[in-house]
Amino acid sequence: MTKDELQTVLDEAYLAFAKPNFQDTDPIQIPHRFSKKEDIEIAGFIAATIAWGQRITIINNANRFIEMMDDAPFDFIVNHTPSDRNKYKGFVHRTFNEVDAMYFLERLQRLYKEGSGLEQAFNTGHDTKARISNFHNTFFDQTHPARTTKHVSNPKNGSSAKRLNMFLRWMVRPASEGVDFGVWKAISPSELMIPLDVHSGNVARKLRLLERKQNDWKAVEALTNNLKAFDSNDPVKYDLALFGMGVSGVI
Repeated sequence: MTKDELQTVLDEAYLAFAKPNFQDTDPIQIPHRFSKKEDIEIAGFIAATIAWGQRITIINNANRFIEMMDDAPFDFIVNHTPSDRNKYKGFVHRTFNEVDAMYFLERLQRLYKEGSGLEQAFNTGHDTKARISNFHNTFFDQTHPARTTKHVSNPKNGSSAKRLNMFLRWMVRPASEGVDFGVWKAISPSELMIPLDVHSGNVARKLRLLERKQNDWKAVEALTNNLKAFDSNDPVKYDLALFGMGVSGVI
């Protein structure tokens, strides 16, 4: 397949899948329940954090998590008391359990009350790898359960950081297609990295956009760099194309 032919495949798939109904079966529907920036980013962060497994289960559990915030994520995070976290006893999504949920609530509260929230916490570093790694370090800069660190990836350890890259895509990419939000302005879409998962990785390999077999950070860098040849300003828009083609069985 020539570069021009591949460009056509990617662009047509992007146009086919980058539509508002993308959210109908995707965890991005959770932050789409809200219009306030802080509600969007908090709901998005929670939904992205538990986004592994069956999508219907992810969506149900993310909705349950937000409902326990009285459907007001920002207000709950800023104003809840330690005893309010007890309502999360018994919460579980795969390996993410009540211990993790309670720490997330505590640490998010500190981020918003002592800093500028999630956007500022992700805005330290010269590139996306550094931003995610620095966020990981910031999120666990206080006493925390050792088990909880696995729920915030660190690409410096080789992780693809799929869920955090997906969260950044949600927050940074423009809202023009009715999928992502574009509520964070300090990071450019050109700086984003592909949220590499089984679906996007398999399609990328079939299209010969990716040769590396492992879905790790090196694969993320390789695939993102290859996608920049088709749109250097917004390479991660093709995540919607690759993922859509994979889930739908087009490729």
